[in-house]
Amino acid sequence: MGFEDATPSPATPRTARREAAPRRIALALNLTAIAVFADLYTTQPILPILSQRFGVSAGTAGLTISVVVLMIAFISATYGFLSDILGRKPVMVAACALLAVPTFLCAVAPTFETLLLFRALQGLFMPGFTAVAVAYLGDHYAGADLGPKVGGWIAATVAGGLTGRVASGLIASWIDWRAPFIFFGLWTLVAAIALGRLLPSQQGVQRVKLSLAYRGMFGHFRNRRLVGSFIIGAGVFFATIGVFTYLPYYLTAPPFRLSTAVVSSIYLVYFAGVATSLITARLTRSISGEKVMAVGLAIAALGVLITEVKSIPTVLLGLVVLCIGMFTVQSTAPAFVNSNAHAAKGGAGALYTSFYYFGASFGSAIPGYALQSWGWTGVVSTCLAALMIGLLADLVLCR
Repeated sequence: MGFEDATPSPATPRTARREAAPRRIALALNLTAIAVFADLYTTQPILPILSQRFGVSAGTAGLTISVVVLMIAFISATYGFLSDILGRKPVMVAACALLAVPTFLCAVAPTFETLLLFRALQGLFMPGFTAVAVAYLGDHYAGADLGPKVGGWIAATVAGGLTGRVASGLIASWIDWRAPFIFFGLWTLVAAIALGRLLPSQQGVQRVKLSLAYRGMFGHFRNRRLVGSFIIGAGVFFATIGVFTYLPYYLTAPPFRLSTAVVSSIYLVYFAGVATSLITARLTRSISGEKVMAVGLAIAALGVLITEVKSIPTVLLGLVVLCIGMFTVQSTAPAFVNSNAHAAKGGAGALYTSFYYFGASFGSAIPGYALQSWGWTGVVSTCLAALMIGLLADLVLCR
């Protein structure tokens, strides 16, 4: 039941506050999503700068992404477990407040190894929000109402990824590579305060006992539709993170020779993901989630293939198509997981997030070494393989 359904009378001040609750939820969750996902992608557009500054290879510089997503993958299930026991809001607020600390510390990292340590600490706290937010929405919305709410949140995560990629590159070009971490650290701190002040308390939402939460979370592996969606999440994020992480190396090298600032602006193609997330979430009201995800995987594969053509307009087209496909999947999968989990929904959402980021951790490393051996074709081949695995999981497990 949503907050709108719980409104007792349209004429009282109390009613007005309840009617405002969904708007406050959206504002708090979306502001925080932008901050957290900007933190995640801060180093992506400046990888060539980090390679030069610290004297490391492309694959090694890519570890500043993979160490974060690998940590998120390992820790997400724990946060889902905790949110089922302690409540969603306390977990999200505490994690976001703590996330600001290593974000600031990245700005003063004296060595590459220290930077990796602080990035790992960022990954330790990020899933306290990313793995719990959809479950929070699922506590307050159900059925046809849930999809659009999740779609709006996914759109905010897209905006966060876009903000991190574009703003980080521009700020680093104008000031220094350390400056983006200060900027996003402040934003993260503001977002944590907004969560604490704007999110309504979850009165009436039943919390789960420790033993039930533990059994419920691992019991999800017996649900083949959930397992299929976990694999889909891993595959689609492997491909997306692989392409966008190593895009700066592709576009700053011959025949393109673009500057870091110009490459950062190319990440504006992520705007296609915002529109896709909002539209796709409404399609699931009339089309089954598994069919929408299959279409999204096919579209993403086409986009990856198009980037092989060495023409800036064509590469841009491929990136737009990839974003449309990726966010067709990602705006559908979390709601699909929430709807197919019969208990311990926080654990189910967290497991999806874990698999999603395990895919990203491999996607931020393996294509980098393929790039060193076979050029951009190596990146394209590894990303296509991941998408095909996801499509197979959709066809075999999610039906």
